[in-house]
Amino acid sequence: VAIGELADGLHIDLGAVPRKYDGLDGTELAISESQERMAVVVEKENVARFLALADEENLEATVVATVTAEPRLSMVWNGKKIVDISREFLNSNGAEKHINVQAAAARPYGKPTVTDFADGMRALAGDLNVCSKRGLSERFDSTIGAGTVFMPFGGKNQITPAQAMANLVSVEKGHTEDCSVMAYGYNPYVTEASPYHGAYLAVVESVCKLIASGADFTDTYLTFQEYFEKPLKDASRWGKPLSALLGAFRAQMELGIASIGGKDSMSGSFEHLNVPPTLVSFAITTAKASELVTGEFKAAGHPVYLLSPKYGTDGLPTAESLLALFDTVTALARSGKAAAIYTPTYGGIAESVMKMAFGNDIGFTYASFLPVSTLFGYSYGSFIVEMTDESAPDGALLLGTTTEEKELRYGDDAIALSEALAIYEGKLEPIFRCNIAQKAREIPAYSYTAGTKAKAPLVKSAKPTVLIPVFPGTNCEYDTAKVMRDAGAEPRIMVLNNKTKEGIARSVESFASAVKDAQMIFVPGGFSGGDEPDGSGKFITAFFRSAAVKDAVTDMLDVRGGLMAGICNGFQALIKLGLVPFGKIIDTDADCPTLTFNTIGRHQSRIVRVRVASNLSPWLAESEVGKVYSVPISHGEGKFLCSDEWVKRLAENGQIATQYVDMEGSPSYDIHFNPNDSVAAIEGITSPDGRVFGKMGHAERIGYGLYRNVPGDYDIGMFRSAVKFFK
Repeated sequence: VAIGELADGLHIDLGAVPRKYDGLDGTELAISESQERMAVVVEKENVARFLALADEENLEATVVATVTAEPRLSMVWNGKKIVDISREFLNSNGAEKHINVQAAAARPYGKPTVTDFADGMRALAGDLNVCSKRGLSERFDSTIGAGTVFMPFGGKNQITPAQAMANLVSVEKGHTEDCSVMAYGYNPYVTEASPYHGAYLAVVESVCKLIASGADFTDTYLTFQEYFEKPLKDASRWGKPLSALLGAFRAQMELGIASIGGKDSMSGSFEHLNVPPTLVSFAITTAKASELVTGEFKAAGHPVYLLSPKYGTDGLPTAESLLALFDTVTALARSGKAAAIYTPTYGGIAESVMKMAFGNDIGFTYASFLPVSTLFGYSYGSFIVEMTDESAPDGALLLGTTTEEKELRYGDDAIALSEALAIYEGKLEPIFRCNIAQKAREIPAYSYTAGTKAKAPLVKSAKPTVLIPVFPGTNCEYDTAKVMRDAGAEPRIMVLNNKTKEGIARSVESFASAVKDAQMIFVPGGFSGGDEPDGSGKFITAFFRSAAVKDAVTDMLDVRGGLMAGICNGFQALIKLGLVPFGKIIDTDADCPTLTFNTIGRHQSRIVRVRVASNLSPWLAESEVGKVYSVPISHGEGKFLCSDEWVKRLAENGQIATQYVDMEGSPSYDIHFNPNDSVAAIEGITSPDGRVFGKMGHAERIGYGLYRNVPGDYDIGMFRSAVKFFK
């Protein structure tokens, strides 16, 4: 499918296409889509070079088609031409089609009136459109690439949902604070009643989320995802996408904002089931990380204001008032007077305030003159702003005040944040678990302060070389190289080939040779072996156990005094090799410490807090014992497991490097702080002399502007410490 779009004239040999499944015939190959594959056109004289480059990256590359001068698409299967179509025919979609379209009048889409505040809050917290999706979100790696400006959930509790995605623009070397910002908007209930109004408000919601995040409206663009029931030849069914597109078009014209693309799906039907009319608006822009504002309440005693646009007789906010409001909110964000900003969506003001309160356990008292029904109704286009002082923005309505009392209060009616949170996170707990109960167990806060046992390296180096092997599934090599380069090392990334026996042999030979010229080896994280139980790192461990590599690593550590480390998947490899806790490559057995599946039974991606428990390792020379750092984690197999005897042995030797701790800095089994239920809350361990260091948390995912909505000290200093060891 993709190949056919690359040039006007193409001749495709379907027999050359690599198959993922046996038995596919020519027709199936011709119409298949393989999302993980890419179709690339290169000049004829560059084919050999391109194939060689692909091989260096351990990628399979195959010549399957040629560009032709004649504008026709032809395909050959088993020597027979099975497709031969002119490009003119393809471009015309074959033939003109006509259909009658009937757009229905809009139906009312307002929400039912709420009269009881506390009961309304309970119902809202448990609404499937409002309740927590954290148990689902944490299954995805939210910090990959070390560019995450907004974590999906913010505040010290990591519960307030971010309303926009913000991520630094990727640069291999150097740094930037330029970031991309994206947000979406869509309400199925509004769009079902009126596709026209729903599409217009989808655009408004998506753009307002960008503005609430501190981005400027200038250079904002849209892209749409449309999804409707199968239209058949039904004029009324065809009227739904027509109405939606007209509503979206009006929003674009009035706001002066263009949609630059999108994806359409017109077949949202299965037997008697139909999707509701769907037009999701995605708003995209760029910003400086320092300009962005997060949505969780920051402190008690702050006034909170509501800024709203004017609405027309059609129930939609007027474009003129929206544009003026965007400028006002952006100015508040830039001035530093706005501590937090949120824009109401499906659950109205009440949902926004509740979520803003959860992140830092800050309560809220509403102004008594506000009708309770106003809090739960739609307020699209409005903004809720927590101010740092008593100054009221022009045209703003005082919504209320943040409080130290951990409750949401309206007059004499109140609901505790803890009760609302239990409903909010409990709704989907049976499906997407995130709050499993753990037995209360005492864990010592280990402290080893005797200092490093590692002898100085045999040869000093002003700029030590660190070798970074890339195995199938590795995805953190660039992050690791950048942070090592920043620390003063010379990183060398080596992609290892496993497509053929010959490729593996070449990789073993070249890697073993490279180790002889390196001072450090760093095994980065990823999903080697599919991150399956006991499968992570299988190829990595087999590779390091090969005679040539094993001898080179042993020489680097024991003779030349080098260092080695592994994070996440790399830690799994080190522990299976025996490099931690033994300091050498050995055959481990069932009695040795190991890493296994998280007790929660799923991947975890969030920020955790770790306490430095030992200064034994040269990797932790800059880190003060007892100090707590924040670190992103992303793993499904990170539970450190060993016997009590092993825990005692590791603690006495100073090999327990870091422990997971709670908000008070105490080691804990609480799932919110010890995400994988590691024994003794152990997050990282070292070899007996500290030269080899393995840990689960991604300490390499650091940099300016990251994780702005989750406070903490993220730089544990391990990379600078390692470089200084060789000076």
